[in-house]
Amino acid sequence: MRKLALSLLAFVAGSSAFASTSLDLEKRLREQYPATRITTVRETAAKGIYEVVMGRNVAYTDEAGRYMVFGHLYDMKEQKDLTAAVLDELNKVDVAALPVADAVETVRGKGERKLFVFSDPDCPYCKRLEPELAKLDNVTIYTFLYPLDGLHPDARRKAQAIWCAKDRTKAWEAFMATGKLPEGATCDNPVERNVRLGGSLGINGTPTLVFGDGAMAPGLLPVAEIERRLGVAQTAGGLVPRAKAGRGER
Repeated sequence: MRKLALSLLAFVAGSSAFASTSLDLEKRLREQYPATRITTVRETAAKGIYEVVMGRNVAYTDEAGRYMVFGHLYDMKEQKDLTAAVLDELNKVDVAALPVADAVETVRGKGERKLFVFSDPDCPYCKRLEPELAKLDNVTIYTFLYPLDGLHPDARRKAQAIWCAKDRTKAWEAFMATGKLPEGATCDNPVERNVRLGGSLGINGTPTLVFGDGAMAPGLLPVAEIERRLGVAQTAGGLVPRAKAGRGER
């Protein structure tokens, strides 16, 4: 963080001393970098530093657009990471478009809250997440079987076997708790579709949780944090989506 702060000071100090609006700078950057998809440019709270959003990436530049810093911008007085909120918004998922028929569905209590989990059968952190999820109530959990072939070469086979079980919800819970796979079942399955879906969402690790408001959270979370985020999503008005017919059904 200290290194980033020094870099920011250096490029602000060395930038051209002329006034520039966000629109002027955005136009200039688009001309300089025509192959880059620049979404928005806006001035930050730090004088002379502009935030540049490029797809799902955020960078910071000077008034001339000459120098660029990639990283997080911090307000040290307020002790706030100013970039984190921007990234959270950029990475939000349209949960209404998620193909829930391709997920293992677990309903606890009334199932009014919704949670989407991308999970690899051979991921140790995914196994540690399951007991935390078991503590939740009034939730519908959609688990997208998402094998990371590069890390876990046998995970795809296991994901397919779990999906093809007579009761895939029980098969998933049993495997994650005991390592026992259902025997003999084969069927059409959505595992490859899930891999493509996760890739399109920028998911490159498991577990990854997506809440009802579209907020994405990579990594293992304790149940208290999951509950907090479910509460935020519920306040935002998220409802449990209907399963889309056809996809992934046996």
